[in-house]
Amino acid sequence: MLIIQNHHNDPYFNMAAEEYLLKQFDDNIFMLWRNENAVIVGKHQNTLAEINLEHVQNNGVKVVRRLSGGGAVFHDLGNLNFTFINNAQTADDIKIDFKHFCMPIIEVLKSMGVNAEFSGRNDLLIDGMKFSGNAEHIYHQKKRILHHGTLLFASQIADLSAALKVNPLKFQDKAVKSVRSRVTNISSHLPEPMEVTAFYNKIVEHIAKENSHARFYELTETDIAAIQTLAKEKYSSWEWNFGYSPKYTFQKLIKTEGGHIEIYLNVVKGLIEEAKFHGDFFNINDKEEIEKALIGCKHFQADIEAVIQQFDVPKYFNNTKAEELLMGMF
Repeated sequence: MLIIQNHHNDPYFNMAAEEYLLKQFDDNIFMLWRNENAVIVGKHQNTLAEINLEHVQNNGVKVVRRLSGGGAVFHDLGNLNFTFINNAQTADDIKIDFKHFCMPIIEVLKSMGVNAEFSGRNDLLIDGMKFSGNAEHIYHQKKRILHHGTLLFASQIADLSAALKVNPLKFQDKAVKSVRSRVTNISSHLPEPMEVTAFYNKIVEHIAKENSHARFYELTETDIAAIQTLAKEKYSSWEWNFGYSPKYTFQKLIKTEGGHIEIYLNVVKGLIEEAKFHGDFFNINDKEEIEKALIGCKHFQADIEAVIQQFDVPKYFNNTKAEELLMGMF
């Protein structure tokens, strides 16, 4: 087993690092890492339905889609992330087994006097509150299993709640929805205060001790360059993080000085296929001109803004500002 102490904090880089290590290496791997503020959404999720877009944009929170399924999670520097990448000997050995990969974490915490337990499908709890969510991805070409999980140690719970708070009535889709649970920080349950870096070291020491053939591996310049390329081309791209979302319908009611406007968008692969505006507003010009102009546009603020700027919005929706119409689409 290779033990990698990854000290990069960029979410795009770290998501790319997992894919690179999964596909380009043949060793079993354990990696421990942290991200600066980010929302990490599951592979099969509708990104916009999982994030509070206004909070994310105003606070510089990065949004990244990961390889594995499951729900959206918030990362900050008070949260540790752990990754296991293991080889399966045969096709029959390929299976989803969350508890197996979570046991080393439970063992570390119990040695520290924290009564952590595995619960449900893929969660770790302390006193009935969640501190770890886990997900897995199978790379069938090389019979490799990627398991990764979060460890809320001293995370900003208020930021977590704000970043993931979204109105579920806006979206109608068949995407995997996140289940919100009561969460807690590990640091709140320790007998003695501890810094996150000390907890990091305890986990690394435990993994090294329990795997006698383990050796530490440092990412080379070649590794880092390849990961950075993957991060730029895939993990920081709109196409992966937003465009990969499944088909969905967005709807929202906004109230302006000119009246109520009901906004309906049908979105496929992140692109608007149909846009409709209804309401009790008055208009001079035909709203269908804006509806038609939005077809084929990304459901992305900058792109929609570019379309709306082509129109004198108050002529289409009396006493309505362009900014109000724009924000009504998110």
